[in-house]
Amino acid sequence: MDEDGSDLNETADVEIQRRDPLALNQRQQRILELVPRQGFVSIESLSKHFGVSAQTIRRDVNELCDRALLQRFHGGAGLASSVENIAYDSRQGMCLAEKARIAHLIASDIPDNASLFIDIGTTSEEVARALKDHHGLRVITNNFNVAAILSGSDAREVIITGGLIRPSDLGIVGEATEDFIDQFKVDFGIITVSSIDADGTLLDYDYREVRAAQRIIKNSRRVVLAVDQTKFSRSAMVRLGDLSCVNDLYTDQEPPENIVRILEQFGVDLHIAEVEE
Repeated sequence: MDEDGSDLNETADVEIQRRDPLALNQRQQRILELVPRQGFVSIESLSKHFGVSAQTIRRDVNELCDRALLQRFHGGAGLASSVENIAYDSRQGMCLAEKARIAHLIASDIPDNASLFIDIGTTSEEVARALKDHHGLRVITNNFNVAAILSGSDAREVIITGGLIRPSDLGIVGEATEDFIDQFKVDFGIITVSSIDADGTLLDYDYREVRAAQRIIKNSRRVVLAVDQTKFSRSAMVRLGDLSCVNDLYTDQEPPENIVRILEQFGVDLHIAEVEE
């Protein structure tokens, strides 16, 4: 055990990553929680904190930096860049099991015959996959990948927005996208963000994507935010809004204490997609 009571069983960490090579082990998750509070963490301090060798910590930090969750500095690591997102191909594989659990929990709360927006993001695409057995859905999306996942069945109707197709991830953005979204009022708006700041601010990287997400929030009766654990330790520069904009937050772990307090303050329902025993 470390001083925070975290289980640092190396065998368990190896087993987690054997089942899912892209999963974060418990120590890596704790490192991501420490960095935002301290700004910079040294290899030496982390080694002492967790009671493991500097080589083990360096391997953890290197993996987190390779995934663009942290940024390397001499002797340690700090927060990742707030101006550039991780490449789409890399994001597709990150926390995949966690995103799938979040998506299935969301899908279990979406009834048949509902109308919904689904925005840009790899978690949104997992939500689309989880909704494939639903009937009578009317889905409006600015995510070409979501449209492809849900199309091809008479059980659902998929409407894709106009606008500029972003080559990096096939997201659709621009004024035409925003105007199109404004034509509808739907039951559920499912959105994702790249980062949730410590004060509850919702952040992303692309101003045009944020503008589309703001229209989704405005035109949804219930706003559902889907984020995995890493979004509480990342940083981005474009402000979408704050947690008061959403009705439900779905994630895979208990958020940091300050975020839980903000959720309670704004009356946001927290849903945690826990690992099944």
